[in-house]
Amino acid sequence: MKTYTLNNGVKMPAFGLGTFRVEAGESTYETVLNALKIGYRHIDTAMMYQNEEDVGRAIRESGIPREEIFVTTKVVKQYNGNEEKIKADIDGSLNRLNIGYVDLLLMHWPNQKYEINSVVWKIFETYYQAGKFRAIGVSNFQKHHLIELLKTAKIKPTVNQIECHPLLTQNAMLEFLKEHNIQMTSYGPFGKGRVFESPTFDILKEIADKYKATVAQVIVAWGLKRDIVMIPKSVHVERLKENFDGQFVDLSSEDVERITKLNRAQRVYSDPDNNNFTE
Repeated sequence: MKTYTLNNGVKMPAFGLGTFRVEAGESTYETVLNALKIGYRHIDTAMMYQNEEDVGRAIRESGIPREEIFVTTKVVKQYNGNEEKIKADIDGSLNRLNIGYVDLLLMHWPNQKYEINSVVWKIFETYYQAGKFRAIGVSNFQKHHLIELLKTAKIKPTVNQIECHPLLTQNAMLEFLKEHNIQMTSYGPFGKGRVFESPTFDILKEIADKYKATVAQVIVAWGLKRDIVMIPKSVHVERLKENFDGQFVDLSSEDVERITKLNRAQRVYSDPDNNNFTE
C-alpha cells in the first residue's frame, strides 16, 4: 500500500477507512474487522463518533500486529482552554481504544479564538513528546487557523484532515499544505452522495468506464493522484472492497484535471468558520 511520509518521518498509509456515522457496537466492530481482512491498514475514528472502543476491540482481535495498523483519532471539546478537561478527553480516547499508542491525534475542529487552539496544541505536544501518539495534527482548519497556530507551535502539525471531493476540490488549501509540508487528508470524498448525481456523475461515469472502474474507485484514485490521503466510509463488504481497489486505478493527468474542474466550491459538511463543536 502506498504511504506518505509525514514531516516527522512517520509513514501514513495513503488509503484507509473512515468510521464517521458507523454505528457503535457490532456494526463498527464488524466493519473494521472486515476492512482489515480486505487489506485496509489505516483506520480513522474520533471521540465524537462514539465508536473508539469498538474500533480498538476489532484491532486487538484482528490478529494483525499492532505496528502494521495506522490509527487516527480526534478530540473536539476545548472547554474554553481548560487544560484538565482537555487532557481527560485525550486520556479517555486512549483508554477506549486500548491499543497502546495511537498513531495520529487530531484537533477535530478549530476554535474561532486562536489562543485556545494554541492552548490545545501545547497539550497535544506534551502527549506527543511522551510517546502516546506518533504524530499530531489538525482537522477542518482553514488557512487562517493554521497560520495563527504555526506562530506558536513548537511542533508543526503533520496532517490537516478536511472535507474534499470533486465538488469541493480544495486546490488552494492543498497548495498551502504542500508548501508547509503538512499532509492533507480528505474526508467525505463522495460528498454525501452528491457526486452520484447528474451532471457530475455523468462525467465521472465516462471517466470510470474508460478505466473499467467504478465512480467511487475513480474518486479514490483522483485523490491519491493529488497526494491526498483518502478515507472513504462504508459498512458493506462489497463496497469496502470496491473502495479499496480504487488504489489500483491509475488515472492520467488529463483525467485528474478533468475531475478537478468539476469543482463547485460546495460544502456538504459543516463550515469550519461557523461551528460550535468545540464548546
